Amino acid sequence: MQPGTTQPIIFFDGVCGLCNRFVDFIIKADKKQQFLFAPLQGKTFKMLVETEKLTLPDSVILYTKGKFHTKSNAALKIMTTLGGIYLVAKICYLLPTFLRDKLYDFVAKKRYRLFGKKETCRLPSPEEKFRFLE
Repeated sequence: MQPGTTQPIIFFDGVCGLCNRFVDFIIKADKKQQFLFAPLQGKTFKMLVETEKLTLPDSVILYTKGKFHTKSNAALKIMTTLGGIYLVAKICYLLPTFLRDKLYDFVAKKRYRLFGKKETCRLPSPEEKFRFLE
């Protein structure tokens, strides 16, 4: 991880088609460039997991202010942090977490079959490179 990084980090499954599309969406929607990105398969995630004793890898994990957010909470926090029209995602907080996470798990379980799986992790373009930690 870059020393002194205080920006939220989105960890994503680098070989998942859906996760990569989500990262592409965030890069376009994040006009303030609030988020950094790193693959779950990378060194940054492994280092933080060892520190935090997190044992549950997920398809998308948000790390912000020293805390991990997983499943639907990660996705909703990312969307609401984007602001603007994406604040409409706050309405999803009305559903209990266990219901949101059931839906999240259902999609996550089928993501490779529905959206494909790549041979290698996503590589950032030269314009995106500064937002990726590895």
